[in-house]
Amino acid sequence: MTSPHTPTKARASLRPIRLGVHGSVRLACRIVASAGYPQASMEYVPYEVTEPFDPLRAGRMDIMIVKYDPLEPDIAMSRPVCFDGRAVLVGAHHPLAGRDTVSVEEVAEYEGFQCPGDFPPHVWNLVVPPRTPQGRTVRRVHSVTTLTAMTDLLRSTSAIHVSFQSLDTVVPPDIKVVPVHDLPPSPVSLAWLRGDEPPWHVRQFVADAERAADR
Repeated sequence: MTSPHTPTKARASLRPIRLGVHGSVRLACRIVASAGYPQASMEYVPYEVTEPFDPLRAGRMDIMIVKYDPLEPDIAMSRPVCFDGRAVLVGAHHPLAGRDTVSVEEVAEYEGFQCPGDFPPHVWNLVVPPRTPQGRTVRRVHSVTTLTAMTDLLRSTSAIHVSFQSLDTVVPPDIKVVPVHDLPPSPVSLAWLRGDEPPWHVRQFVADAERAADR
């Protein structure tokens, strides 16, 4: 919650930092630990991919994890504080499920998901590229509502979802997270409302996370 150099009494008097996360808290825990903060100094606040910035704008979180730059006028971002490897989510029955790694060119053989709700379309194009490096179309046809609905479709069809390796801690056992070796890892940053400066201990955490990433 505070820098390791903050006096003990000051640390004890501060409320936990409300950190927005989607899906897995694995990345958040790694960022917090790397910055030298105890996990008890954080309150992880989930947000949905269909309306990712609503909780931040409503004041229900102090900062949130974002991947890539959302280019939202009211959202400010830190420097990258870590990176998340790319992966494809498939049902356990899927032809790609038993692989150690796959190419995005192979992923293009199967149907993927459309940009959900209020999620920034340009960011979705980075998460789920519309075309592979060799020019093959990635067929984005299925709707995204919740992670549960997505996994239900993955387990019952040959659909795939191009996503991130950090989700391997939250998907059910019959959904496999297979690394994609020819997509670059995603930069992961911390974001807050521009013009609405977070409390000083939140700003200190962001600065400590940035310094930890630079080491």
